[in-house]
Amino acid sequence: QVQLVESGGDLVQPGGSLRLSCAASGSTLAYYAIGWFRQAPGKERERVSCISSSESSTFYADSVKGRFTISRDNAKNTVFLQMNSLKPEDTAVYYCALGELECLSAFRNWGQGTQVTVSS
Repeated sequence: QVQLVESGGDLVQPGGSLRLSCAASGSTLAYYAIGWFRQAPGKERERVSCISSSESSTFYADSVKGRFTISRDNAKNTVFLQMNSLKPEDTAVYYCALGELECLSAFRNWGQGTQVTVSS
């Protein structure tokens, strides 16, 4: 079973940056799309970004376009989410999840999440 672990969350000031990591064990990530999701208190879970297994396509929510960048390093079995120009509304628990080859709706093997707090 593939297990995913998120890391990199922190408390940052508005306008700051963070890089989140999603590290996998149990299988190579090379064959899977990986999605980043977030959930803030009182809000529904939101898909933030996704990258296909082949890196042929990426997805970004409108709320993060131009600020977040998803990437993967298959040699390290890790997917990253670079988060720039952070806003207070980015505050949430961020999760990564395992998809199929492409960024479709079926995600599983969710990680435990990492807290991102954007506040002055």
